[in-house]
This record gives sequence, C-alpha cells and structure tokens, in this order.
Amino acid sequence: MIGTRIILKRGGKDEPEKPFWISFSDLMSALMVLFLVAMSVALLAVTKTVTEAEKAEAERKDDLEKLLAQVEESAQQFPGISIDKNRNVIDFGDRARFETGSHRLSADQAALLRKFVPQVLSIARNQLGQKWLKRIVVEGFADPRGTYLLNLNLSLQRSQRVLCVLLSQPESGEVRMTPDEQEQIRELFLVGGYSFNSAKASDEESRRIELRLEFFNVGEVHPSKPHIPRGNFGTCALGAG
Repeated sequence: MIGTRIILKRGGKDEPEKPFWISFSDLMSALMVLFLVAMSVALLAVTKTVTEAEKAEAERKDDLEKLLAQVEESAQQFPGISIDKNRNVIDFGDRARFETGSHRLSADQAALLRKFVPQVLSIARNQLGQKWLKRIVVEGFADPRGTYLLNLNLSLQRSQRVLCVLLSQPESGEVRMTPDEQEQIRELFLVGGYSFNSAKASDEESRRIELRLEFFNVGEVHPSKPHIPRGNFGTCALGAG
C-alpha cells in the first residue's frame, strides 16, 4: 500500500550490549582448568615412575635374599664358614686365620678354599648370579700390632694369597678347577687390604680374610669387558710368608 511506513524496532535503551570477546573471568577459568588437567597428567606420570622404581627395587631386594640364601646353603657344608647378610660377606672364621706377621695359609686352609669357592662360582653362573653379582672382593685384615703401612701391606698379601691358592696346582686328591672357573676368578675377584681398620675383639680374630659380595644396582649396566687372553696365569710371586 502506498504511503505505508516501515518501522524498525530497536531494543530498549536499557538492554545491555552483548560483548563479542570472552570475558576475562571466563578466560581465567579456562586456563585454570587446563592447568589442573596438565598437573594431573604430570602427577600421574611421576607416580607411575616412582611406583615402577619401587617395584624394581623390591624385586632386586628379593632376588638378593634368594642369592645370599643359596650361598648360605653352600656354606653349611663347611662348618665354620658363615654368611653375614647385612654386610654381604662370607666369613671364614677360624677356617682362615693367619699367624702373626704371616700371609701363609696352611694346606688344610688352602684345600678348603679350593673346595668352597667353586660352589660360589657356580652360583655366580646361575640366572640370579649373572643378573646381580658384580664382583667378589677378597678382603685381608691384620691385627692392631705394628705400623699402619706394614699391616696394610700384610693384609693385602693375605688377600692376594687367596688368589694364589685358588689358581695354583692343587694337592693330590683335590679336584682341579676347570679353565672356565679360573677365568671366572680372574673376571670376578678383586683383592683389597684393610690393615687394622676393621679389627675384631681379639688379635687372632682380626688376622683373617673375608669375601665381600658386591651387587649391581637397579638399572646399572654391566660393563663391557675388553677381550683378555685366556690362560697365562703365571705363578704366585709371594714368598713363603
């Protein structure tokens, strides 16, 4: 119809204008939610890592207990030899005492070592031994009499004497170590002298040797060992002592 007017309706003056951008408070709320989600994921990852580490350490502890129990079972065949599980030490007690100022082992003591150590080597070759046993340290000790350096050298000679005995020609009637066992001794055994730092209650008890077992930690990589020519052990350079 001609003359009809078109009227555009506008909102009331009191109606607020709707903003195009998100409000600052909404933005902060969204950022807070994202932060909480990120923190939750991070905490879950850390908790999982700690749980796995604790589980691995618990498995190691259980394996070492089994391994030491095997060594203890072997030691029971030799009265006088005991296992200190707190220190991971094989203690020979009266079966490996030294005379004052001497590093010589008697024929019976030498025979005992050559009979007992192969059993320890056998345990070192089993699954648990290969997994955890790092080295065997032959520790020699001296009593407090004499100077520190004199006893340090003497205790080192006592531990060295053990290797001389193990790698020497056995007496008649003894079972000779196999070449593989001798190579295993060279690979695993270390010698150490401790003078009178770890003296016991009496001088006689202090003049001793011990075998200390050292184990790998969780995640520790077995070191790569360069090729060492087999055999050629030579002869013991120690005197009669």
